Amino acid sequence: MQPTKTRNHAGVLLSYKKENILFDCGEGIQRQMRIAGVKPAKTTKLCISHWHGDHVFGIPGLLSSMGADQSDQTLHIYGPKGSKVYLSHMFKSFAAKDIIPYQVHEVSQGTIFENEDYLLEAHPLKHSVACVGFKFVEKERRRIEVSKAKKLGLEGPVLGELQAGKDVVVSGKKIKVKDVTYTVEGKSVSYVTDTTKCNGVNRLAKNVDVLILEGTLLDDLKENAAKSKHLTVKQAALIASENNAGKLIVTHISQRYKNNHEILEEAQKYFQNSIVAEDFMKIKL
Repeated sequence: MQPTKTRNHAGVLLSYKKENILFDCGEGIQRQMRIAGVKPAKTTKLCISHWHGDHVFGIPGLLSSMGADQSDQTLHIYGPKGSKVYLSHMFKSFAAKDIIPYQVHEVSQGTIFENEDYLLEAHPLKHSVACVGFKFVEKERRRIEVSKAKKLGLEGPVLGELQAGKDVVVSGKKIKVKDVTYTVEGKSVSYVTDTTKCNGVNRLAKNVDVLILEGTLLDDLKENAAKSKHLTVKQAALIASENNAGKLIVTHISQRYKNNHEILEEAQKYFQNSIVAEDFMKIKL
C-alpha cells in the first residue's frame, strides 16, 4: 500500500512481440519504466485490477507522458465496473493536457481481448471494492521441422504458408502441414492481486506457467489479512500448488517486512518453485 525505499507501488509489465501490457499503474510507475529501460509511450494496453490508490495513482502521469511523446495509438484500458467514471474523475482533478487518446473497457469475466497470437482473460476477485485478475494466454504456435523441410527441398514462401497451417503444392506434389510441422504450446501468465480466496483466483492460477500473486502478510497475521481482504504468503503458495502453477511470484508485500527472507521461506515451504518479486526483476519465458 505504501512505497518504501526498495519497493514501489504495483506495476507489472508484460512484453510480447510488439505488445507492452501494463498490469496496474501505481504512483511513480512511469519513472520505474524509464529506469528499467522501457519507454512509457510504448505501452499498448493497461489492465487495472481495482481502483484503490496504490494501483492507479500513476495513471494520469503515464497518459500525460504518452500524449506528450505523441504516441500514435489509442491506449486500451481494461478494468472492473466503474472504471470509466473513476478515470473521468481523475482527469477533472487537474488541468489535463496532451492526454493520449484512450478507450476504457469495463470487464468482469471471460475473454476480454483476442487476436491471432494471444488472448487476455479477466476473472472477478473478492476484495473490498470491485476487483479483477488477468490472464495472458499465448496461442499454440506451429513450427517447421527443418530436417524434413530440407529433405523435401522446401524453402521460401511455402514455409510461411505451412507454418500458417496451409497445405501446399510443390512441383506437382501436395505437402501436408502435418508432414513437416509440429506445434508448441503457448505460454501463460496470470496477474492476481488484492483478493481473498475465491473461484476467480483458482481459475486464473489453473495450470498457468507463471502466477504473479499477492502474499501481503505472513500466515501468523492471517486474521489481519482476512479483515483487509488480502491473501497470506502461505495461502498464495497453496493456491499455486493446488492449481498446478509452474512458478509463483509473490508480490504486493506489506511494508512491515524489511527483507524477503521470511516471505520466501514461507512460500517455498508450501510451493517450492516460488520467488519473491523485487523492483526491476525480469522474468523471461
